[in-house]
Amino acid sequence: MELWLLIALAVAILVAVIVLLVRKPAVPDSGRAELLAASERLERELRREISESSRGARQEMTHSLATFQETLVKQAAETTRTQNTQIDAFSQQLTLLQKTLSDTLSTQLQSVSESNARRMVEVRETLEQQLAQLQQTNSAKLDEMRKTVDEKLQTTLETRLGESFKQVADRLEQVHKGLGEMQSLAVGVGSLQRVLTNVKTRGMFGEVQLEALLEQVLTTEQYAKQVETKPRSGQRVDFAIRFPGRGDEGSPVWLPIDAKFPRDDYERLLDAHERVDPAAVEQAGKALEARIRSEAKSIAENYLAAPHTTDFAILFLPVESLYAEVLRRPGLMDAIQRQHRVTLAGPTTLLAMLNSLHMGFRTLALEQQASEVWKVLGAVKTEFERYGEWVARIKEQVAKASDTLDKADTRAKQMRLALRKVEALPDAESQVLLPPAADTDVLDD
Repeated sequence: MELWLLIALAVAILVAVIVLLVRKPAVPDSGRAELLAASERLERELRREISESSRGARQEMTHSLATFQETLVKQAAETTRTQNTQIDAFSQQLTLLQKTLSDTLSTQLQSVSESNARRMVEVRETLEQQLAQLQQTNSAKLDEMRKTVDEKLQTTLETRLGESFKQVADRLEQVHKGLGEMQSLAVGVGSLQRVLTNVKTRGMFGEVQLEALLEQVLTTEQYAKQVETKPRSGQRVDFAIRFPGRGDEGSPVWLPIDAKFPRDDYERLLDAHERVDPAAVEQAGKALEARIRSEAKSIAENYLAAPHTTDFAILFLPVESLYAEVLRRPGLMDAIQRQHRVTLAGPTTLLAMLNSLHMGFRTLALEQQASEVWKVLGAVKTEFERYGEWVARIKEQVAKASDTLDKADTRAKQMRLALRKVEALPDAESQVLLPPAADTDVLDD
């Protein structure tokens, strides 16, 4: 501390001297020399004092450091001895505590183990008693349930098995019948393919299909086959529908229907579509269109002769796809109707026409026999009321039977749920307890 004060004092004196030298006006050379000499002396004194002071300070600091180091060593040794003493005492206490705790835990564990053993014995005895009682109760209940189930299950099984085998027999019979129909259909398809390869039989195919549609809708008195609609022409149309005439003679008016099947032209068109050949498609389409126009013209010339016939005829195409293809030709159907008074019809279209005609015939018949129709309607009404009563009775009986079956099914499910916990008996014991029914052998066969 003293060293730092001396250094600060010397610095202050040096600064004061420098300031005086700077601010003091010029002095004679002799005075300046004295001043320089005084400052040198002062500087030497300061250096000497600073050196002595620093030497003393170093010695004093060295002595202080040595004293401090010795004190630290003594304190560390004392602290180490104190800590060792405390650690030894704590170790002895910890050993004693550990021994005491171990003895206490051993005693407590032994007492808990003995208590648990006694409780387990008591619980096992209680459970055995309760299980024995529960087993006896369950055995008694199961015996009662087994008797009830045996009585009702036998009746239910016999009824259900009889119904099931009857349904299976019916289904097998239907399957057998379906197989026979499929075989007949396969034979018929082969025969149809052979028939359609012949030009003559193709016309027969159309006539057969046309006749089937006519038989399906009209009566035999309402149409005729191979009719000469145009007098003294010698040309006979495939079929003609008979309309009542309005003249005095009462001669009928015929509606000619002729079946045509241009299979070759149609197959060429389909083949061109499959080959994706636009030129061939156009050529085949034009050929089919020309064939249809030619057939319509022939029908108009050979079979139309008003007033013996209607003022139009029907050209029947026996295949729906062929009819649809002809309809797709732009303006073809309108041109045929306008130029030749011939209407095109496929199977579905002709069936709709025939149904319309049939309704017209029925309307005409109703006009002629109105009184008889009213009598028939009265009888039908009376019978229909009886039929309603029968239906109501049958519905009530069916509802009762359905309700009984639902109850039986619910009861069977309940019994099935109750029997899940019952162990199944071997087959031999089951046969002893439940004798086989009289028709068991039949069912086994």
